[in-house]
Amino acid sequence: MEKGWDELPDPKRVWIGTSGSHEEGLGRLVLLTPERVLEAAQTQIRTGIRVNLGWDLTKLEYACFNRQPSELKIVPLLGGVAFDDIYTMNPQQSSQWDGLRHFSMPCEHGSPDRVFYGGTTKEEILDRSNDRIGIHHWAREGITGRGVLIDYASWAERKGIKYSTFTLHEVKLDDILQIAKECNITFLRGDILLVRIGMTKEWEKDMTIKDKQAYAATTTPMHAGVEGTLDMLKWIWNTGFAAVAGDAISFEVYPPPPGRIMMHEYMLPGWGMPIGEMFDLERLAETCTQLQRWTFFISSTPLNMPGGISSPPNAQAIF
Repeated sequence: MEKGWDELPDPKRVWIGTSGSHEEGLGRLVLLTPERVLEAAQTQIRTGIRVNLGWDLTKLEYACFNRQPSELKIVPLLGGVAFDDIYTMNPQQSSQWDGLRHFSMPCEHGSPDRVFYGGTTKEEILDRSNDRIGIHHWAREGITGRGVLIDYASWAERKGIKYSTFTLHEVKLDDILQIAKECNITFLRGDILLVRIGMTKEWEKDMTIKDKQAYAATTTPMHAGVEGTLDMLKWIWNTGFAAVAGDAISFEVYPPPPGRIMMHEYMLPGWGMPIGEMFDLERLAETCTQLQRWTFFISSTPLNMPGGISSPPNAQAIF
């Protein structure tokens, strides 16, 4: 039986598996047991409706942190009898799973050094012969199970709450719990949590080219998301989510406001929990509303790249 938050010796370092093992590479995905996946499929797939969760690979057209936009090169073969394509992309520029090699945490005792999940070092990650905690571990069985949507954007609209997803607007734990109550959602251990704040909709419908270019050029971007608090972390851990994702650029509010926590440092290097960002949740929200159900089956297969840092989700929800 997994320990609750208050029983953990160090809630910021819950490392499993031996160094370099598949178990270590799975991290929090060990919760997606065959039994849980089977139950999710049997209870959630009822209509056969499928919804893609990956945003257009060309988005963000103007990405922050000088990230390279996606490029597709069409290559003719045999004078145009056939064609190949060559993709050049940074998965962080559009819908993606943050893998365990993406973000580190400070070492103990005030050291300036940082480590990744399991104690993996930056030297190990830069060594291309070393694939420890690479994204390929997640590709082997996929990120597959019962998904739950918290549609904060629709809820906030009904409440008259106005905000931009390019501010420090917070989705509070109380908001999530209220939405779950109103939608009659019961969370189960091993669930994959999705939180919609409306970022992709704002980017496509409300922002001009100048707005997007200004966002890409800033050295101090602001991203709305779930609140970075210990209470939120405790709830995520104790509820037993296998992974979390959303349409926000950084899932939690970034940069953390005063008194808030960088939850990436707990969830990725601390727990081995996948964090999905910039998922396209617009059609998912519409489908959930039409069917009046906010749970579904998720099938996601990250790229099978040994030592990979992140990956497009290649995900769909099946109702």
